[in-house]
Amino acid sequence: MVPWGIYATAMLKITMCVIVFPFSLRGCTDIICCVLFIVVILGYMAVGILAWLYGDPRHVLYPRNSTGMFCGIGLNKAQPSVFYFDILKCVTSINIMAATLNGLQCPTTQVDSHWFKNMDFSGWLKHFFFSPCLPACLSVGIYHCWWEYDNYRKSTVSITDIGFTTDFKVYLQVKETWLAFLIILSVVEGILLLTLIFLRTRILIAIALIQESSKAVSHMMSTLFYPLITFVLLVVCVAYWGITALYLATSGIPVYKVVALNSTQDNCGQISSNETCDPQVNYLWCRSARCIFIKYNNEGLLQRNLFNLQIYNGVAFLWCVNFVIAMGQCSLAGAFASYYWALNKPSDIPTFPLSQAFIRTIRYHVGSLAFGALILTLIQIIRIILEYLDHKTRAAQNPCSRFLMCCLKCCFWCLEKFIKFLNRNAYIMIAVYGKNFCVSAKNAFMLLMRNIVRVVVLDKVTDLLLFFGKMLVVGGVGVLAFFFFSGRIRLPSSNFRTEMLNYYWMPIIVVVVGAYLIAHGFFSVYSMCVDTLFLCFLEDLERHDGTMQKPYYMSKNLMKILKKKNRGPKNGEGKD
Repeated sequence: MVPWGIYATAMLKITMCVIVFPFSLRGCTDIICCVLFIVVILGYMAVGILAWLYGDPRHVLYPRNSTGMFCGIGLNKAQPSVFYFDILKCVTSINIMAATLNGLQCPTTQVDSHWFKNMDFSGWLKHFFFSPCLPACLSVGIYHCWWEYDNYRKSTVSITDIGFTTDFKVYLQVKETWLAFLIILSVVEGILLLTLIFLRTRILIAIALIQESSKAVSHMMSTLFYPLITFVLLVVCVAYWGITALYLATSGIPVYKVVALNSTQDNCGQISSNETCDPQVNYLWCRSARCIFIKYNNEGLLQRNLFNLQIYNGVAFLWCVNFVIAMGQCSLAGAFASYYWALNKPSDIPTFPLSQAFIRTIRYHVGSLAFGALILTLIQIIRIILEYLDHKTRAAQNPCSRFLMCCLKCCFWCLEKFIKFLNRNAYIMIAVYGKNFCVSAKNAFMLLMRNIVRVVVLDKVTDLLLFFGKMLVVGGVGVLAFFFFSGRIRLPSSNFRTEMLNYYWMPIIVVVVGAYLIAHGFFSVYSMCVDTLFLCFLEDLERHDGTMQKPYYMSKNLMKILKKKNRGPKNGEGKD
């Protein structure tokens, strides 16, 4: 005979799972956009196949000699460079005109050469100066400003007597400067105190959510490695776009035409200028004739549509990149939402939550993610077009048109930021409730607007903590790299010698940039966890009241801050 309490608790869990986190009631969302995305991907693959079949990247990777053979490969593998036999012909007026009319090719014999293989061109490398801004305790700053002001109070020198000077130390010796600093710091201190007084509860909620996010990540350590999957997929997208663009750009067959010079002196009557020719044929009877590369053949169907195919390549690339990012956000949101909606943590957390969330996203919500990615892609295309128009018309712009163009670019930049913010929260709602993109975006936006103060406080507190976290990681790695590459730290088992480095700042910069990218990837997971738990927390507050039928799923710390509690059975009180 099953006790009534256990039976009621089990039925409660099943009911809340269906109502709050309805994995079993999901269906495919935004099917039309899903089909459109699949069609675009298939077309993208077809474009890549066509480019691979008709393209020849050797045209841009390797130079050609006068016979049309590539330098650096095949028979000319040992001669990677082109040497112009008579470079003076490139600067004569008649040959400049011929080059202008015939593909900008220098009409002199070109031979393969390895003379320049070992030449090294050194450049200037600018030093990077890192000026970390360390926030002081404001009250100490106010006291110091008052102390300096009191010291210079009896001074007869005024800031008007000094005027403008490049020696800024002089300004620190007048009382007006320290008085201004004192007023500014006092105002900032007052704003912070008022913020802490009136927004104390919301700041505590933000801190509690961040602490809860740390617990969620600790229970699902696999989420920290998901950015590697996103990174690999983005590298694949970039590589596919770059290779396709390269093959498309070289998909035409090279066209060569004859340029005959000094035809009256040589026996060149059989050769007519500008007729097509074969660069591997030697014109022994006309030594001044040259077979010059003009262009790539653009008369075929593929060649006539190269520009359109390149546009398609770029648009599909942007859509794929935004889709990959959206897939990562929705998968992480699903994993972290399963943590929040577990009544008893961590026992009720699903097994392999990230894998389940990823499979659920791919199975049901490809269309919704593609929809959101498409909206963002269209905004980015408009921004690219504006940048292109601004670049092309820069010389002809007057101040009014330049101002309007700047306003347009600023507006669409803000619109892109807003769409990214809206998409991010829409993906969280998709992961939680499984609705389509429009409904999820609307619900997320209205939920955030109803709690706008909490949103602002949480956003700023989270941004501040994540910024300090990134700077701590990057700064620590940078300091260690500096001491290692400068020779101040030596590993006993390492054969590496700092004397081998001509300029040790270069590896330090590479290490710092790599550390920032890695830290950004890991902290992006943490940021996604905070945003997901925050939306779930807001939903929890609006949908539940702490009764047995509608218990709170938030942690005890959050319930203590909000002075709420569950009035159901003991195992429904929400454990940490």
